[in-house]
Amino acid sequence: MIVITGATGALGGATVDQLLQMRPADEIAVVARDPGKAARFAARGVDVRTGDYRDPGSLPAAFEGADQLLLVSSNDPTADAVGLHRNAIDAAVRAGVGRILYTSHQGAAPDTPFGPGRDHAATEQLLAESGVAWTSLRNGFYAHSLQWLLGPWRETGVVSVPADGPVSWTGREDLAEAAAALLATHGADDGPVTLTASAAPTFEQIADMVAARAGRPIGFEVVDEDEWVAAQVAAGQQEAMARFSLGMYQAAERGFFAGTDPRLATLLGREPRTVPQLIAEIVAG
Repeated sequence: MIVITGATGALGGATVDQLLQMRPADEIAVVARDPGKAARFAARGVDVRTGDYRDPGSLPAAFEGADQLLLVSSNDPTADAVGLHRNAIDAAVRAGVGRILYTSHQGAAPDTPFGPGRDHAATEQLLAESGVAWTSLRNGFYAHSLQWLLGPWRETGVVSVPADGPVSWTGREDLAEAAAALLATHGADDGPVTLTASAAPTFEQIADMVAARAGRPIGFEVVDEDEWVAAQVAAGQQEAMARFSLGMYQAAERGFFAGTDPRLATLLGREPRTVPQLIAEIVAG
């Protein structure tokens, strides 16, 4: 049995959709806080179970019978993500799960300026200490994030960032397909596995791509970090969230997202989506 958490979210749901093309529905179970939101999977014969990382008592039964468990990481920047993941890992141990596949992030490290990267590193340590076979899917930075990380370039004619560096922007759909392929074939390695697109352009290079696609000049600038945060707050964003985003740019500048790896292309049997393809969609939108 393959059990997938976070099935009502974008990544978990897309993974289930892909897996249903590879394995029978009766070999798949999904875990959701609100089972009603997973009705489309139940209609296809998938076992829908109730479970919530915040309610540890709900998890052992939700994970029962899992040869493989895809543990989709918490995406709430205000939550104690490591604590939530600890609840899930402890429950997986009690349920006798065969292997945990955890959706981590490229650049997971205790010293990264990017907060989720620190949480992922801490979770990977919990997995290593759990005694359960585990695989950490270190996904490249989700490419759709560029829609807001590029800022209001349409209005200003400028991509303005507080720091710049290479990022292996990777399509979430490709990562879901790769996770499904690993689950369907029991093909996961032990420990961290890096899954990225084949290139890691900087924000400056992306600004050039946007200009070429939009057919008009688009400037680029790196501004003072505090000035950038102040501008985000002035535009209506909470300061805590602005500083959360700042950590991403700082991590990029320090090279935490710079590496690329061919494993994703191998799993897909084709090249992953590229940044120019994504930019075409952003500009057209």
